[in-house]
Amino acid sequence: MQAFIRSFDRARIAYEVLGSSGTSLVLVHGWCCDRTYWDLQIAPLAVRWRVVRLDLAGHGQSDCERTGWSMAAFGADVSAVVSAAGLTDTILVGHSMGADVVLEAARLMRGRVRGLVWVDRYNQLSTFMSEAQVQERIAPFRTSFTETTRTFVQRMFPSRSDASLIERVASHMSSAPEPMALAVLEATWNHGRSVPGLLAELDLPVVAINAEHPSTDTPSMREHGVEVLLMPDVGHFPMLEKPADFNACLARAVELVFPTHTSM
Repeated sequence: MQAFIRSFDRARIAYEVLGSSGTSLVLVHGWCCDRTYWDLQIAPLAVRWRVVRLDLAGHGQSDCERTGWSMAAFGADVSAVVSAAGLTDTILVGHSMGADVVLEAARLMRGRVRGLVWVDRYNQLSTFMSEAQVQERIAPFRTSFTETTRTFVQRMFPSRSDASLIERVASHMSSAPEPMALAVLEATWNHGRSVPGLLAELDLPVVAINAEHPSTDTPSMREHGVEVLLMPDVGHFPMLEKPADFNACLARAVELVFPTHTSM
């Protein structure tokens, strides 16, 4: 059932809580996406776990008014939802930008988070973009947001992917509110430099579900305590492209984070 909660800055955040009791899986979407990107996960996951999904501020049905867009602010959105739902035992699952968000959320929820699952965000943890490199990479988005975003999204899918799915995702993401989207993209790409320190600070089990291509530098991930599960024949949106395979992979990731659970 859908509900709303106010975040730290009074932004109204939409969320849903579904499924059984016990450990909760909190699903956090990526940049310019929303909670519907998890539609194909809800029924299978809710059989075993309580499942929570939300629209971060500026996305979906949540408020778009915010003076400062940052991963920490989004982390506060997640924390507000978890508190409103009365959850005390969670695994945070973040797709793309959501991987950065769940790191920040975990800082605010110490003692309530068993671990993190990243979905196709980082495939190495040894080098990150400088501020200058971020500005260079974002420049085309500032010049022509819609066209650049559509091309950006299309390239995230393998060439053999379903054309209607590619169009649906590209159309949706490129229609996001431009000021918010640009500020958030900049914040996301700059956040990478903070990730190794956050992993060390949190000292939580982390599992990364990555597409098999491009290749993942598994040693650099494991150096920072991140285990890796690879999915073949998918791009950046495995939960949409191969939902059954992804759901099984996510269940395996949950088992690695919290070994007392059995896989689906």
